[in-house]
Amino acid sequence: MTERGKRPSLALGILLGTLSAFGPLSMDLYLPALPMMQTSLHTSAALAQLTITASLVGMAAGQLIFGPLSDRYGRRKPLLAGLILFAVCSLLIAWQSNIWVLIGLRVLQGVGGSAGQVLSRSIARDFYSGAQLTRFMALLMAINGIFPIISPSIGSLVLMATSWRGIFVLLALIGVFLLLASWFMLPETLHGAERSRDLFRAFRDMVFLLKDRAFMTYVIAQGFAYGALFSYISGSSFVYERYYGVPVLLFSILYAVNGLGIVVGTNAVGRLSGRYSTQKLMAVALIGGVAAGGWLVINALTADSLLLMIIGLILMQVFFGGVNATATSLGMDAEPQRAGGASALLGLGSNAIAGLASPLVGLFGARDSLPMVSLILGSSVLALITFTLGLRPKWQRT
Repeated sequence: MTERGKRPSLALGILLGTLSAFGPLSMDLYLPALPMMQTSLHTSAALAQLTITASLVGMAAGQLIFGPLSDRYGRRKPLLAGLILFAVCSLLIAWQSNIWVLIGLRVLQGVGGSAGQVLSRSIARDFYSGAQLTRFMALLMAINGIFPIISPSIGSLVLMATSWRGIFVLLALIGVFLLLASWFMLPETLHGAERSRDLFRAFRDMVFLLKDRAFMTYVIAQGFAYGALFSYISGSSFVYERYYGVPVLLFSILYAVNGLGIVVGTNAVGRLSGRYSTQKLMAVALIGGVAAGGWLVINALTADSLLLMIIGLILMQVFFGGVNATATSLGMDAEPQRAGGASALLGLGSNAIAGLASPLVGLFGARDSLPMVSLILGSSVLALITFTLGLRPKWQRT
């Protein structure tokens, strides 16, 4: 019997929101330590930032595995397996001194963490559809958005007591905690009659989704929005700490203030979803993202003000929160019988494009803010162009 139509408990909603946050959790927690990691491992800024890309690559690949597996075998077993992998890899990373081995383990850690991301969306789709799904996705994204706010501050506190290695020990403990919480709290939401008849069909369903123009528009537009976000994530510690001379603890506070924007954006979508179509809300969020990127580039070329940059980054994250919630809801609602595969491709697009954007900031140099904010603007423009070319006639009619 399907879970759809039954209202999940608040505790289950919080658990799903936390599981969806494996991306920010496994990256934002150690962002304050990136410069320290670079020094400790005697490596370059670009290679230090490649540890972010490695995690994103793992999350992208893992979602292609866990999405079809969950359509065939249900949601619980793949999720529990992913959480075990995440915890083990986190602990192994804490003892590494070779940057290349660490990068490899980050890939595997990302594969494990991807289970939480892909299956939290799939489980939400098992419960809801339509405007209800948009509101519930907004709730999950709001919970997700709390982690970029608190994670760097927690990471900074850990750094006061130990080295960057302690952060990965903490991640291993978090993985174990979520494993136990999922074991005891999470019901199976996809039962026998609703599952794919065989695993190969579940993988073939993703090929079908690749041919769906509207669905792929959501995937690619959301992916470029993530490219803007991760240009900021990978460059922020270097820009704040090395260019503007901001202390590590103050960086964590500023990062938390910026992260509030995601919570604001997702909450706005949840409140407005009953009054406006999800397509129109996504269009407004994409246009706002371009405006925020333009603000950041103009500031970098003229005043180069830290305050104006902070304001622009807050606005960028407000509009990112709107894009993320609407694109996820639209994509998951497009193909309800292929929820696992749809969630996997949404995650693949986001992580793949974000993974490409992350090391570019380091390659272009982190001597000032211009490379970071230029990539934010460029990614935002590409997201808006994708949406306009793919869906403009549809959202203008709604």
